[in-house]
Amino acid sequence: MSLQPNKILGAVLAVAVVAFAIDFVSDQIFAKQDLKTPGYVVDMNAAPAVAATEAPAPAAVAPDPNAPAAVATQQAAAAPAAAGSDVAPIADRLKAADVAAGEKTSKVCTACHSFADSGANKVGPGLWEVVNRKPGTHEGFKYSPAMVTFGETHTWDYATLDIYLTNPKTEVPGNKMAFAGVKKPEDRANLIAYLRSLSANPAPLP
Repeated sequence: MSLQPNKILGAVLAVAVVAFAIDFVSDQIFAKQDLKTPGYVVDMNAAPAVAATEAPAPAAVAPDPNAPAAVATQQAAAAPAAAGSDVAPIADRLKAADVAAGEKTSKVCTACHSFADSGANKVGPGLWEVVNRKPGTHEGFKYSPAMVTFGETHTWDYATLDIYLTNPKTEVPGNKMAFAGVKKPEDRANLIAYLRSLSANPAPLP
């Protein structure tokens, strides 16, 4: 009679005994003890705290045009200052403007514009006598519809030139002028002073 089945059964029982012994010893070594008092209690019903840096800022209130004068004045004072409000008005900057410096700044315009008293057009309209001219009206130049429409309500006075030259595409969206603008207020004042000089009778300063 073969003893092979008995050997197999004995081996299985031996493995079971060893596994039980290992499990018992592990439980003794890594036994967990329940705390008498929890170290930190989490209240799941409490509302989450909001960090001060994440708290929404109070919304700016625009002045109400229908409010009484006294209230409107208070609302205007409470409204945030407009971007770029620290820039001096063009009338003040023109008092200290340098025509020679403006002529140097105008070099970036020469690829598209002529400054000659002939009023000749190039890629852009001629700029002789441009100050106080109606936009979109220089003879012989085909303007974009956007500039023609702009000229119906505007004139190239000092303030309009200052705003336009800051960012032409923002002031007159859809116009043909592919120019990023003159960002420094002093440079714009110098350039406008130079444009004023392109005339037989320069326009009076503001």
